[in-house]
Amino acid sequence: MKSSKAKKTPYGAIEVICGCMFSGKSTELIRRIEVSRAAGQKVQVFNSTLDKRYAKKGICTHSLIMMDAVHVERAEEIPALVDRDTVVVALDEVNFFTNEIVNVAQGIAKRGLRVICCGLDLDYRGVPFESTARLLAVADTVDKLSARCTRCGKPARRTNRLVKVKSRIYVGGAHDYDARCVDCFKPK
Repeated sequence: MKSSKAKKTPYGAIEVICGCMFSGKSTELIRRIEVSRAAGQKVQVFNSTLDKRYAKKGICTHSLIMMDAVHVERAEEIPALVDRDTVVVALDEVNFFTNEIVNVAQGIAKRGLRVICCGLDLDYRGVPFESTARLLAVADTVDKLSARCTRCGKPARRTNRLVKVKSRIYVGGAHDYDARCVDCFKPK
């Protein structure tokens, strides 16, 4: 006698790649996307509309390695854009989204998909981005990357803002930020 219960979809996974600016987060995200695609898996990539530094319709490393992505204003837009045959969903700059990104990532993982989240863990003052912190709490795996301190060369885990902008979110690159170790980091 067959059971009338529908087969439950196994939970996928949430992976988080985080760290300071210039630590190679987007490079690692692109590497994972390429590995998945090489394995024949369909991958969809999403980014925030706030990130217009190098690519208006994609993700890009500071060394200008680019990959196409769908830009969305709000995290809540993402689930409806995920195709049925997608296996991996990559989310760049999760620190630009509200805490709703956590519910979105969990909802997609509940559909059996692998969700790779990438973003800054701390702002220029050394204060955690709440969206990233919450993703770290629910993640199945976490990779925290470091850069090299521009002052002393030690491992850098902080992002130092070089320009005088009071807004917490200021999208910039190498002329606006540098990486600092904990000892050389002096938040303004």
